[in-house]
Amino acid sequence: MELSTNARRVLEKRYLKKDEDGNPIETPEDMFRRVAENVAQADKNYNNKADVKRRAEEFYQLMTNLEFLPNSPTLMNAGRELQQLSACFVIPIEDSMSSIFDAVKNTALIHKSGGGTGFSFSRLRPKDSPVKTTKGVSSGPISFMTVFDAATETIKQGGTRRGANMGILRVDHPDILDFIKCKEKEHKLNNFNISVALTKKFMDALENNTEYDLIDPYSKKSVKSLLAKEVFDLIVKYAHKNGEPGIIFLDKINEHNPTPKVGEIESTNPCGEQPLLPYESCNLGSINLSKMVKEDEKKIDYEKLGRVVDLAVGFLDNVIDMNNYPLEIIGKMTKANRKIGLGVMGFADMLIQLGIPYNSEKGIKTGEEVMKFIHDKAQANSAQLAKERAPFPNFKGSIYDNGKSEPLRNATTTTIAPTGTIGIIANCSSGIEPLFGICFIRKVMDKNELVEVNPYFEKIAKKEGFYSEDLMRQIAEKGTLHGIKEIPSNIQKLFCTAHDITPEWHIKMQAAFQKYTDNAVSKTVNFPHDATCEDVKKVYLLAYKSGCKGVTIYRDGSREEQVLYLGLKKKEEKEVRTPRPRPTVTKGITQKVTTGCGNLYVTINEDEKGPCEVFSQMGKSGGCAASQSEAISRLISLSLRSGIDIEAIIKQLKGIRCPSPSWQKGGMVLSCPDAIGKAIEKYMTNGLGTTTSLKKITPTKLSAGIYPECPECSELLELVEGCAVCRACGYSKCW
Repeated sequence: MELSTNARRVLEKRYLKKDEDGNPIETPEDMFRRVAENVAQADKNYNNKADVKRRAEEFYQLMTNLEFLPNSPTLMNAGRELQQLSACFVIPIEDSMSSIFDAVKNTALIHKSGGGTGFSFSRLRPKDSPVKTTKGVSSGPISFMTVFDAATETIKQGGTRRGANMGILRVDHPDILDFIKCKEKEHKLNNFNISVALTKKFMDALENNTEYDLIDPYSKKSVKSLLAKEVFDLIVKYAHKNGEPGIIFLDKINEHNPTPKVGEIESTNPCGEQPLLPYESCNLGSINLSKMVKEDEKKIDYEKLGRVVDLAVGFLDNVIDMNNYPLEIIGKMTKANRKIGLGVMGFADMLIQLGIPYNSEKGIKTGEEVMKFIHDKAQANSAQLAKERAPFPNFKGSIYDNGKSEPLRNATTTTIAPTGTIGIIANCSSGIEPLFGICFIRKVMDKNELVEVNPYFEKIAKKEGFYSEDLMRQIAEKGTLHGIKEIPSNIQKLFCTAHDITPEWHIKMQAAFQKYTDNAVSKTVNFPHDATCEDVKKVYLLAYKSGCKGVTIYRDGSREEQVLYLGLKKKEEKEVRTPRPRPTVTKGITQKVTTGCGNLYVTINEDEKGPCEVFSQMGKSGGCAASQSEAISRLISLSLRSGIDIEAIIKQLKGIRCPSPSWQKGGMVLSCPDAIGKAIEKYMTNGLGTTTSLKKITPTKLSAGIYPECPECSELLELVEGCAVCRACGYSKCW
């Protein structure tokens, strides 16, 4: 197999079978063989004479050629004990404690199996509503979201991958203003993406600059009216601030609900691309469009693409039968509608091979044509499967049951899903996103820097004669080709990145793919740091008018952990403070301080640069108080020799209280740490030391990347499709 180094690393870390010591016991080829043979077994359910061996070989070649890959749970679990193969689930939450905590339990089971969950909290009564059974008041949807978040945080380490949630609240819920602001503080509800479900009534009120009603979900009565513009502006304000909440157009989604008689769609999966009925699940897979080009002719190979679509639809339909569902009701609902979500990845790579800039009318037209072909071919294949295996059980009464359309095997066939980790395996661009960057600088084990270059750009640069290591490094640090005079203008236009493209072009591309996608499209609309709230508002309205089912935006630098530099160079460079060595000989003084625990002796020594170490001694060594004071002293000494401002150290220590304060000449001593802080302060202010001034070590700050670093491997994180993804190790998380 032609797997990149990163792909093999990700597979070994997250997908391959391992022994008890965590060592892989299968190769990537073994994994694909395991998956292919398992999924092919479903053919026997419909034909005892089915050539399962041949079918397994077709699936194997499809995946090992990196032409199509299913969602991660299928790769991880097919042919293994868990056998849970779906990525997306929606769990309903009714207005009762039993329903809420049943949902928490079900969420834990799903996350443990590798799936993500979406919820609508819109049925829960607002906070401070009376509760008849207890004579108390309701705490409201947001308080219960924290319960789900805590459960996800607790069980995520035990699962095959990190759990993720989508929390949705209708815009007409009485708690909507609190919901919009619920992720105002970073590091709160970290395991949730949140989206406001906008209704047609709300959008009409927005257009007409009128009020709309807030409806109590319990009483079904209007409790208040709000000016739609003010609510919309608040959504925009917080999305501009840190990317959340996103928005979904709920009535637009339900216009395309294939089974309206079965139920109303209330929620989506965590990244918003898969609207589902309560207790529904969906399995997804993506075609690698970078493999569907006749590069010499600069043409799309539609014959090959058609073959891949046919195989992929059959694969995903088989997954429904081979799946071990975490709840019986989920299995029943999923098999009744048999939704699949075939999507794409590598679209930006395809455009580059075709010589078409992403942000061009030709680029938009190409996206629309490709997705129309895939959608039409997928539906034709689903119709053929319906003849061979029967239509989906809820076909009667569905939108297809009109006497004109052929019966289908699957209620939906297409979805544009995030492809963060499977895109790494396929070594292609994510979903329908533009390129994240052209060149990256990475550290290798011997601490040398290695410049990684997009293979298509490297090939053209060498062919056109402008390739050099120095130029590639310059591009990595700048983060864009634009304005680099050595690069021809046509190549600058072709290799545009997410940061070079205006938000309007992002929406145009999303709308082009949505036009021929049954479900929805996962995409991030990138904004520059200096974008205004008005810019965000325009894009939201454009998305609504363009037929999108939802929008996720991200303004560069809008989160605390981001560092605001243009370059896409890997973030090294937190300040690294290396402590200076302790000299062989130091000199200093010892102070006696009376504390509530006894006499504390604080010794402060210095070298030629000032104070360099602190010792504190109380009672006999080995006691609890002695061990704690020793630990504090060691950390202070390390800080002093690392150049930490001594006033900052004093500030941290002084004022810490314990149950046994004491009085001594000069005032009260609140605790042992307080005593150490005061002793250091006295040393500095009363001239007890021998140096007249302090010399502080100022470490060199190196440039940092736009995006935060991966918490697992410290490489660059990409924020795309509603996820933060590390292409080096496969780490992913909702943001």
